[in-house]
Amino acid sequence: MQHIGIDLAWGEGTDTKPANETGLAVIDDDGRVVEAGWTRGVDETVERLLDIAQPGAVVAIDAPLVIPNATGNRPAESAVARGYGRWQVSANPSNRAMRWQAGVTLRERLEAEGFVYADGTARPDPEARTLLEVYPYTTIVGMWELGYDRERPRYKRLPPKADPAQARLDRAAACDELLRRVAALAVAETPLDLSTHPETARLLDTPSPIEDGPYKHREDLLDAVLCAWTAAIWASHPERVQVLGADSEPDEQGRRATIVAPARPEQRPGRHPETKQQPSPPPADPLERTRAQLHEVAELAATLTERIRRLERDLGRPARRERSERPRGGNG
Repeated sequence: MQHIGIDLAWGEGTDTKPANETGLAVIDDDGRVVEAGWTRGVDETVERLLDIAQPGAVVAIDAPLVIPNATGNRPAESAVARGYGRWQVSANPSNRAMRWQAGVTLRERLEAEGFVYADGTARPDPEARTLLEVYPYTTIVGMWELGYDRERPRYKRLPPKADPAQARLDRAAACDELLRRVAALAVAETPLDLSTHPETARLLDTPSPIEDGPYKHREDLLDAVLCAWTAAIWASHPERVQVLGADSEPDEQGRRATIVAPARPEQRPGRHPETKQQPSPPPADPLERTRAQLHEVAELAATLTERIRRLERDLGRPARRERSERPRGGNG
């Protein structure tokens, strides 16, 4: 089965200002990355999906796909704050008054081509090409394998009151740490192996850039990979996800606006408040405990490998080249 991740640019662009880049990644059931890259605009994204999506493919998209509400936010977005707020995760409000609705346009275009929107409450049709809405931050903090037991990584927006230069350095470091943890997922229960495609392997082999443009280019691909991994988790281990907004009112065509979100037990509704202060326990099943131990070993190996690469790079790099690679002016 194909698990396709789309980190969609919410704005559709204009004749004078093109849309921002959209990240795209495809992984197979073994976690191999078989496609990775970028598109620009809804038209190009639709063309790419028509070219690569096979029957049975699950396409997980980081963008609002169904927006029935005229104002305010959707119940799914409120549920993100309730379930993941302790990890400093929330979702931007979506309503029909927004100017940025590329997700709705993309869904409509793909439905016209035979793709099927799913709210995540039922298993996918093995012959259909299924569309889901996901949110990478819920995956990052909802999957214990990544180890974010207390707070999300701050690899996206710069803090408004922070020193811009230091904030960009901290953002790059947070992204590199997230990538180090993602690299260890090659032996996870639902595997993901970034080393299996040149573009995603480059995420591991090169440090995150400081300047805004190159950094966003990198972040879009990372988020697309996380979306694809979320699709694989939902398809193979549905017990590890929850469907946010599943009880919301449907739109005129019966679609519910939902977010398919991996979740720890303490991120689900009805948990006792005291349990929210404790990290998720290791799996009770012996096979799952073994997988968790393998994950820890792989994570350590990834850390050591990255340290060795950086030492080799530092030892083999002349001083003048080091100076030239410091952040330059402009967005950096």
